[in-house]
Amino acid sequence: MATTAIALLAPVPEEHLFDGLTTCKTEGKVAYGSRAWQVFRDLDVARSGQPVDVFIYASGSAKLGLPKVRWLATYIGHVEAKGGAHPDGTLFRPESTKKYLTDNSGHWAVFWEVVDLRQLSKEEAIPMTAFRGWQSKKCYVSSFVPEGPLLVEAP
Repeated sequence: MATTAIALLAPVPEEHLFDGLTTCKTEGKVAYGSRAWQVFRDLDVARSGQPVDVFIYASGSAKLGLPKVRWLATYIGHVEAKGGAHPDGTLFRPESTKKYLTDNSGHWAVFWEVVDLRQLSKEEAIPMTAFRGWQSKKCYVSSFVPEGPLLVEAP
């Protein structure tokens, strides 16, 4: 786990998380695409080069009940897309992204890169009420579903 107070809460399609485990293990890191380039620029300024915890909500999951964070990783930085693709092609992208024509070309503004991706056990899952926006006083409600990456206070 990282030591900074700022963290990232982000949704990632569940299929990309499972394939991301393999990519992270074989390549040392995995890269996820985003159009929210300003979030990652702000994060990189606030973290001052330190690794940051990433709390990941698995979008598209078949799990029932209130939304929870069921994946963790450590953010190490982001890279600008080249023509919407990762500058290293698909090397650090989950295999499942190859199923979608625009996922590795022409779609993303940045790619955020993580190491140490892992799935939490059912008992370790973190409710959304444990999170609050970066420099905010209010915690998210139990039914909150992140629709894009957000800067949060590390719980």
